[in-house]
Amino acid sequence: MPKLSIIIPCYNEEEVIVESYKHTKSVLGGLSCDSEIIYVNDGSSDRTYDLLNEIALADGQVKVLHFSRNFGHQPAVSAGIHHCDADLAIIMDADLQDPPELIPEILEFREREQANVVYCVRTSRDKESFFKRSSAKSFYRFMNRMSEVEFPLDTGDFRLIDRKIMDQFCRLREHSKYIRGLVSWMGFKQVPFYYERKARFAGETKYPLAKMFKFASTALLYFSKKPLLVAIGLGFLAVIIGIILAVWVALGKIYGFSNAETGWTSIITVVVFFGGVQLLTIGVLGQYIGVLFDEIKGRPEYIIDKKIGF
Repeated sequence: MPKLSIIIPCYNEEEVIVESYKHTKSVLGGLSCDSEIIYVNDGSSDRTYDLLNEIALADGQVKVLHFSRNFGHQPAVSAGIHHCDADLAIIMDADLQDPPELIPEILEFREREQANVVYCVRTSRDKESFFKRSSAKSFYRFMNRMSEVEFPLDTGDFRLIDRKIMDQFCRLREHSKYIRGLVSWMGFKQVPFYYERKARFAGETKYPLAKMFKFASTALLYFSKKPLLVAIGLGFLAVIIGIILAVWVALGKIYGFSNAETGWTSIITVVVFFGGVQLLTIGVLGQYIGVLFDEIKGRPEYIIDKKIGF
């Protein structure tokens, strides 16, 4: 039987971590395969550190990685995959929005489909605001239009991956990872599993608007060169407009239908337009240069302060 790891990133989850562990442990107890839980503490500032230590000391099936500080959700998932030696891994959040009770169904579905990846698609998002639902829906569709790789719609990091996917993932060296995009980029056989996403058991979301925006820009910059094409298109449009205006002014002076020399409003409008195009283009280029700068520095994606159970 294959060995199964459950990878759970945690950040300030003291209100839910014990209940989450009980749910997950109960489900794993009913499986016939060897299993373990890998918690990755992403520099929590509450009691998550102590609670995970207590769980790991009481249960030999639990392993814990403590980061030296908060590095982010995606580095935490990466660390879990890097330290996983199982045949199969399921990535899920600690807040019980991804129900552990679905694990047996996901395993059966994967076995039936003989898939390398089972990605979980949300058919509903319980107790989430209209803005959160609509912005998430728009993001996935926008990313599909902008990226060279097609991503599954309405999916998060809740998924099952096999050893083949994990081995290929460990070869990837970029530091700011968009994991669900990278898994899609790898190919192999990937199948959807539909489920209803529950509300958080307790606590608050760890993805406020600012983090969502940063996550979206990382995904866009690492998976698409189309913003550069948009900048080129705007530059080309600005040149065309400039040529048309130049021809209009020249013909107007020849045939007398234009008073361009006194048209300060049109001059200011053109200056603002061209300035905006230039600033937008420079901004897009600056973002890509920033990505290159981060990669060239070669700093580790995360730093582990302590390991328990490994």
